[in-house]
Amino acid sequence: MNKKHLSVIRECAIQQDEKRLRRSLKYVRFTELVNIVNALSEEEQIALFEILNDYYAIKCLKVLPIKVKRNIMKHINHQHAARLLNAMPDDDRTTFFEELPGRVVNELLKLLNEKERNDALTLLGYPEKSVGRLMTPHYVAVKKEWTVHEVFNHIKHHGQNSETLNVIYVIDDNGVLIDDIRIREFLFVDQEKLVSEVMDGKFLSLLVTDKEEDTIDIFRKNNRFALPVTDKNSVLLGIVTIDDVLRLAEDENTRDMQKMGGSEALDEPYTQISFINLIKKRAGWLVILFFGEMLTATAMQHFDGEIQRYVVLALFIPLIISSGGNSGSQASSIIIRAMALGEVKFSSWWYVMRKEIMSGLILGIILGTVGFIRIFLWQDVLHWYNYGEHWILVASTVFFALIGVVLWGTLAGSMLPLVLKKLGADPAASSAPFVATLVDVTGLIIYFSIAYIVMQGKMI
Repeated sequence: MNKKHLSVIRECAIQQDEKRLRRSLKYVRFTELVNIVNALSEEEQIALFEILNDYYAIKCLKVLPIKVKRNIMKHINHQHAARLLNAMPDDDRTTFFEELPGRVVNELLKLLNEKERNDALTLLGYPEKSVGRLMTPHYVAVKKEWTVHEVFNHIKHHGQNSETLNVIYVIDDNGVLIDDIRIREFLFVDQEKLVSEVMDGKFLSLLVTDKEEDTIDIFRKNNRFALPVTDKNSVLLGIVTIDDVLRLAEDENTRDMQKMGGSEALDEPYTQISFINLIKKRAGWLVILFFGEMLTATAMQHFDGEIQRYVVLALFIPLIISSGGNSGSQASSIIIRAMALGEVKFSSWWYVMRKEIMSGLILGIILGTVGFIRIFLWQDVLHWYNYGEHWILVASTVFFALIGVVLWGTLAGSMLPLVLKKLGADPAASSAPFVATLVDVTGLIIYFSIAYIVMQGKMI
């Protein structure tokens, strides 16, 4: 952040110098302005927004942390707040309202004019996390019997409030969507040509009740700037634009990464979340994982006699369980990402299982071989440690145990996300720590079971 710009903008806010602020903003990029706003105190933020022009104010409110937005809208002049809310795009305003308590939303709704209030209430009436909450009703729609000349006249008079002019939507007299046409298609045809002659009848639309997360996949696969949103009768209600989908995708990825790290999604920036909430988000999963790891001690108690009779087995416990946990975490992360990209679904479980069985087997053989060679070198070549006269049995136990544990870890890590998805849970909940804990317990059972079979009659 440019400290000079920060200092100048802070002075403008304190002195309420609107003209100087307008001049200063010519030399400040928008991203830098957002960083500057975040660096100001609460009082300075409020003072800045009192003189910040509507364009910059609305753009900033779209990306600022929710606590900052709430504080600004609560304390700036009511008339100014009303003007910003009325000028804010419907989808951004809906997102803002969704983050606020109901009583605060009711107060802010009073600041909207009748039309904007009706639009806001309509959008807020759709199911949470549905496309209806994401769409904006500002778009350009034309009729198929219009000429291209009439289309351009319509755009000239009604297009200034549209979220995008890249795509023009064609509707019938009942508002039913019948086509979408990119603006460039109108630029290179005769002005007297009818819209129906430009149409191809091929279009893609979203249902207002579709899930937001499904929208990300549709945009990704179809390379669109915007997509129309219709009701069950195909009546055009609004559009969803790429900027909102990118923001949604970023939020989804952030939540998934936090869950994969073994915690609940924070739902707000790390720098903004309170210490108490941060502990709450992390403590639950840690306690669950702790109880899971306690089963490791139970498993070791079950094999206490074998460990006492041949202590050298205990030396390789960290090696065995960490290898299984690492292979499981790898597989889990790969499958979760493949599911997020739409590459893998539950119906692909047999394909995934076959692939991961072979992968786990080969990876297990590789690690098992390394483990066997390590024991051989330490015992017979370098003489750094004496594993006893039956060291070959120890090395064989480690070899086969690594194959079994890595194979099981890979299989568990790949299948668990698919099972959770089938059950309606979030696959990201099968995080690396969760898979590692599961494989730790079962890995010990596999290790000592193989040791019992290999060493029976010799050492145990």
